Amino acid sequence: MSRRPRIPNLGGRRALVLHRPHQTVTAILRQLAAIGLEVEECWPDLPASALAADFLFFDADLGFDAQFPWKPGEAPMPLVALIGSEAPGRIEWALSHRADAQILKPVGNAGVYSALLIARQGFDARQTLAREVAMLRERVGERQSVVKAVVALSTGGIGEEQAFAQLRTLAMGWQVTIEEAARRINALKEEAGQDEKSGPGAAGRQGGLA
Repeated sequence: MSRRPRIPNLGGRRALVLHRPHQTVTAILRQLAAIGLEVEECWPDLPASALAADFLFFDADLGFDAQFPWKPGEAPMPLVALIGSEAPGRIEWALSHRADAQILKPVGNAGVYSALLIARQGFDARQTLAREVAMLRERVGERQSVVKAVVALSTGGIGEEQAFAQLRTLAMGWQVTIEEAARRINALKEEAGQDEKSGPGAAGRQGGLA
């Protein structure tokens, strides 16, 4: 069975409300204070301390890209869109910033707490996925580096198995991982290739890899 996500304690967290002065802001501030969050309202600019906030509520009706000190979709905290207009352009803009939750205006006496929890979970899941994708890309890159090094070592007439064994021996001798040894060999190979183009003497250095 999959574990249910635990509900985090939101007390003491910091939230910013990027919205023009409005009764919507008053309703949100009241709910956030009741939950136990530290709240700061701002418009039209975010304060320098915004990067340290735990949540950001933003006006999807009048908001614009220049308000944010990050690229669309790269916010360092969960975002909650405050939506009053359902004009396609405004919805599209809010989606471009990857809002993790939304609250429809006018805001009543409820809805903020659930929006916080949904935004937090969605943001964390997206961050976890991004880390996993980065790790997979790194692994693919390392495998390609090893294959390239094996090909470089096998140019002296030895087979791929012998070349891989030589790569493993080099890694043990250098006391590094096979991937790091492969990167070193590839760098030396590239350097030898550049020297070959620039003048004599490179052939001897290149032959030293095999």
